[in-house]
Amino acid sequence: MDYGLLRFFHILGAVLIGAGLVGVWMSDLRARQLRRLEPFAEAVRSIAVFYDGLVVPGALLLMVSGGALIATVYGGLDAFRVPWIAGMVALFAFEFIEGNTVTRLYFMRLRRLSRAALEAGRGIAELERAREAAVPAFTHFLDLPLFVLIVALATLRPESWTAFGLGAAVAVTAATALTLLIPRLYPWTLDEAPASPLPAPRGEGAPAPKSKRPPL
Repeated sequence: MDYGLLRFFHILGAVLIGAGLVGVWMSDLRARQLRRLEPFAEAVRSIAVFYDGLVVPGALLLMVSGGALIATVYGGLDAFRVPWIAGMVALFAFEFIEGNTVTRLYFMRLRRLSRAALEAGRGIAELERAREAAVPAFTHFLDLPLFVLIVALATLRPESWTAFGLGAAVAVTAATALTLLIPRLYPWTLDEAPASPLPAPRGEGAPAPKSKRPPL
């Protein structure tokens, strides 16, 4: 396949992943600020839409086009001697496995529990425990920093492992800080107060006002 076409598909895959990860991040942040069950469940559903609609297709496109570029342009297995190529492949493999096991499965569980809570008409303890899980929160907050590091390696193409090590340390530090900071900024609890009943419209159970006109 033509190099320009492979490069186009590779960039397109990266754009899809980046857009999906930003959407997941913003939807999760929005869900943490919601106290009513219905909008919370909708925000969790949006996370699944971003994952399945953008992140997964983008990852598959990036994997296929990247493998073809390594095989046809960068010398096959010899490419893994180059720090920036080997670093990108290692980070992508880690993100692909982690994203489709820990993080994605966690949000799928969160979606299932939010549906169960909607059917029950109230918050359930298992949903609150799942929302406070630390490991899935860390892997979720790690996704964007690692993606930025992958883009930086592809753009800057450092020839030493020092840049890769420093970038990985910064990404892990950022994810750790977000894991500790975000739950404290937005502590999550469901508002159990029932919605106030709407007044019945006239003609549907509401009695008509009595006339005050004096009798003739």
